Amino acid sequence: MKPEPQLKLALFDLDHTLLPLDSDQSWGEFTLQLGWVDEDTFRQRNNAFYADYNAGCLDIHEYVRFATKSMRERSLQEAQAAHRQFMRQVIQPAIKPVALELVAHHRALGEKLVMVTATNEFVTTPIAEAFGMDVLLAVELERNEDGHFTGEIAGVPSLREGKVTRVSQWLAQQGLDWADVHATFYSDSTNDLPLLEKVQQPVVTNPGPALRQVAQERSWRILDLFENP
Repeated sequence: MKPEPQLKLALFDLDHTLLPLDSDQSWGEFTLQLGWVDEDTFRQRNNAFYADYNAGCLDIHEYVRFATKSMRERSLQEAQAAHRQFMRQVIQPAIKPVALELVAHHRALGEKLVMVTATNEFVTTPIAEAFGMDVLLAVELERNEDGHFTGEIAGVPSLREGKVTRVSQWLAQQGLDWADVHATFYSDSTNDLPLLEKVQQPVVTNPGPALRQVAQERSWRILDLFENP
């Protein structure tokens, strides 16, 4: 008889999965509203990076340097204050009851709640807290000896195959591997196919046409969480 898994996991992507928006892109737009960046130059590059992400060819190191530049030009205290405003004005209104109910369902089952996102830790830490996540696996930002962000990524970025690597590393820290867990993963993105293929219960959530077709071909569950995003 196959032994029961030692740990049950509920893994969640964030952008367009639990939120009906992209938090990384929205943060960029918010810094534009604050006057931190030049509108024409920033929006053109931000939209180009977002298109690369959707096409599965994002250079995440280049993107993180770009996305954190305006923040790095300010004190951490000023950046954190701006993020609190961002949470109030942009993120909190976008957290829908249906998404909170989904997370609460897995919490009630006694599962460990893990957010696995390609958005950086500065943007996502307060969002993961708002959803009541137990663990956040986001793109970690390198800091210098003074504690300031450098614009580089620390460790393996949690993008595409990197999400599998980051979950594997986290499991190893708990003295576990994939054979010891039963995992469900919710995601909207074809970038997340490596992790969707790794877990026992892939749930394609709010998918675009390409991922929806993959899910239909593989008989994966499809969840349209936001009927009216």
